[in-house]
Amino acid sequence: MRELLFSGMEQLAEAYRAKRVSPVEVASALLARIEALNPALNAYITVMAEDALRRARLLEAELMRGELRGPLHGVPIGVKDNVQTAGVRTTAGSRVLADWIPDEDAAVVAKLKSAGAIIVGKTNLHEFAMGATTENDAYGTARNPWDAGAIAGGSSGGSGVAAATGIAFGAVGTDTAGSIRLPAAQCGIVGFKPTYGRVSRHGTVPFSWSLDHIGPMTRNVRDAAVMFDAMAGHDPRDPGSSAYREDGRAPAFGEDGLKGRRIGYCPDYFFDDVHPGMLRLVHQAMERIKLAGAELVEIRIPGLDAAQQALRRIAQAEGYAFHKPMYEARPELYGDDIRYRLQFGSEVTANQYLDAQRTRREFVNRTLRAMDGLDAIVAPMNHNPPFGVGTVTPERAINNMFNLAKAPLGNLLGFPAVTVPCGLLDDRLPVGIQWIGKPFEDRKLLNLARSFEEAPLWEARLRSNRSYEA
Repeated sequence: MRELLFSGMEQLAEAYRAKRVSPVEVASALLARIEALNPALNAYITVMAEDALRRARLLEAELMRGELRGPLHGVPIGVKDNVQTAGVRTTAGSRVLADWIPDEDAAVVAKLKSAGAIIVGKTNLHEFAMGATTENDAYGTARNPWDAGAIAGGSSGGSGVAAATGIAFGAVGTDTAGSIRLPAAQCGIVGFKPTYGRVSRHGTVPFSWSLDHIGPMTRNVRDAAVMFDAMAGHDPRDPGSSAYREDGRAPAFGEDGLKGRRIGYCPDYFFDDVHPGMLRLVHQAMERIKLAGAELVEIRIPGLDAAQQALRRIAQAEGYAFHKPMYEARPELYGDDIRYRLQFGSEVTANQYLDAQRTRREFVNRTLRAMDGLDAIVAPMNHNPPFGVGTVTPERAINNMFNLAKAPLGNLLGFPAVTVPCGLLDDRLPVGIQWIGKPFEDRKLLNLARSFEEAPLWEARLRSNRSYEA
């Protein structure tokens, strides 16, 4: 069963169709694995064992009647704990919401359930998704599955750990400045941030409403596409939701390759201050892209430094605006690093915020011009090895995402972005390469990433990694 728990969703579906295994058997085995490993990994804050088994029995009965909801039928999924689940506590990783039990599912949870997914638990996160390490005073630290003394990345650290260790087939993450893509890269899996507005955020505790995204974290790109298809769609309850519908002329998943594609790379910022060993792996990945028939094109995007400053101000100001009532009422319930962030946000003036939004619009337009004639941009993702747990002070933590990943500008842009594993630093720690597409070309971007990825190799590496089982 261990082998099956590390398989892709297509392989699981095939096993169901052939009646080699049932949803109840898979859910039971996965819950037993969670029980054995979660005390050390701390990937889940809440395990929904009874709900998951009840759901598995329902979906198994449907299969016996010949009813199949789709590729997610009977697939165990983890959900980040800032995403509402009806009747199950949603803490957002904070003492502030320790006892909150929502009365409705978030839009994305409802969609996944409708598609046949089994929600097995609520995954650990950095408090209120405001950090890059998933070191959590209230619920414990999510541990990197390749090095238990290192951070797993954040803020969706628990989701990354769950998918990487076979205690979920995939997981929901949220991404405001890289919170899907950084932990995915550090855990050795795929993390996809869709175009802003493609996935409804209704029922999700916000960090920054103009930067927040929701997306899948999986062991391969195809599984990310399966989850994205189930999650995406317009929702009038989310003011940022897009009414865009996929162009019917867009290629079906898996039809596009890299041959003849024009792929950009921007040396400024994206390739600055990258750990030499990690940079070497990224350059090797770029050579593979060229060997696959793509043309690599050097580009320049003016205003990168100003864009980073704008993102900081927007994120922290919007975060403070949401938390102000709760923070003023019970500041002692917030962790030290979150209090520091909220203090920073409280000092952003209205003029600074508006200037930041103007800078953002100009940066989006400049980036679109730079991408004219290109199919995507590639860049490093995690560009420094993960920190040791407990080594970063609260005052320094606000810059963690910028010190660990080339991710935040993807949120300022709102463009789709996906990280794919591209190697192991010192044969030990995963490194990711990021693909950034044009707005609403989500399917095209996933096609390109799938043409690049070495899914069987990485699935084998994840399956053979037993360092966290010791």
